[in-house]
Amino acid sequence: MTGTDELARHRRDLGAWGEDLALRYLQDRGLVLLARNWRCREGELDLVFTDRTRVIVCEVKTRTSTEFGLQTETVTEKKAGRVRRATERWLRDFRIPWCPVRYDVITILAEPGTSPRLQHLEAAF
Repeated sequence: MTGTDELARHRRDLGAWGEDLALRYLQDRGLVLLARNWRCREGELDLVFTDRTRVIVCEVKTRTSTEFGLQTETVTEKKAGRVRRATERWLRDFRIPWCPVRYDVITILAEPGTSPRLQHLEAAF
């Protein structure tokens, strides 16, 4: 396995770990999971929940440092647009009629030797 392969695997593992943490956090707050890592040609939805009144789409960003910027900086307008288009497709594919949708971001900073810090930004975009 090359160093590039190992780095890619590490990033996938870190991302999955962060999504697990975010999933438990949101479920502990009463949200019900509808989908995880749902993919279509428009993009991917990390986590999709409901609070029984709306759909909540959550983008999860996990990092081990802020060396290359804050996690919230990675959710650009372009990324937000892809998430919105994928959400529209998800709603159509699952035949969910019009309903309110909220777009959240959860950031997790997992610096080595420290407890992870989770930040939940509701209605982030």
